[in-house]
Amino acid sequence: MKKTLFFCALVWGTVSLGAAQSILTAPAFFQTISEEYGKIQDYEASVDIKAGKASMEGRVSFKRPDLLRIDFSNPEEQVIVFNGDQLTIYLPGQDAVLNQSVQSGSGQTTTTANMATPQGLSLMSRYYSVAYEVGQNPIPLEEGSDEMVIRLLLSRRNTTEAFRYIKLSVFPQNKLIRRIEAVTPQGETFQFDFTNYVINQGITDQRFIYDPPSSANNYNNFLFSE
Repeated sequence: MKKTLFFCALVWGTVSLGAAQSILTAPAFFQTISEEYGKIQDYEASVDIKAGKASMEGRVSFKRPDLLRIDFSNPEEQVIVFNGDQLTIYLPGQDAVLNQSVQSGSGQTTTTANMATPQGLSLMSRYYSVAYEVGQNPIPLEEGSDEMVIRLLLSRRNTTEAFRYIKLSVFPQNKLIRRIEAVTPQGETFQFDFTNYVINQGITDQRFIYDPPSSANNYNNFLFSE
């Protein structure tokens, strides 16, 4: 009887140890995502954006270290470009160009424009605590979906951050972000869906040079204007 009990205890301990070794904590999994994005020199992807009842569609381009561009098909011809020094937004409906200079070393808060980049992930790990929303096993992206993702829940560490929490849906195989859901303290939700990734295709810096229509009205430093 004692031998049987000893054998059962040994087996149980071995199984428990194996299970413990297979557990990957949420912060550790988030670190693997950051490491994979750190290997990316450039990428393009289709992006669908939902903000409240509004929806937008376009193609996002990124190049290290911090070049970003979104060309929208809905609203047609709308463009967002960040060249490392200046953020430019062209709004064709208002025939307006919004320009914002960004000083070196600024931008220390997380925005929806930079989340799916190495810099954005670094900021999120610094200013948000990371947990699994359900667990470490893949789950459907949404009800009825055959896309399997691991979902992380990021909660802000202090009240200065623009979003109360952020949900990341990540492909377990390649660690690419499939969906970002960011919720403000007022309950507003911004959802970014990324599909059709093309990685490391050698995008040139010229991709991030944008000349808006000369007829458009320019508004400089719009983020800080009264």
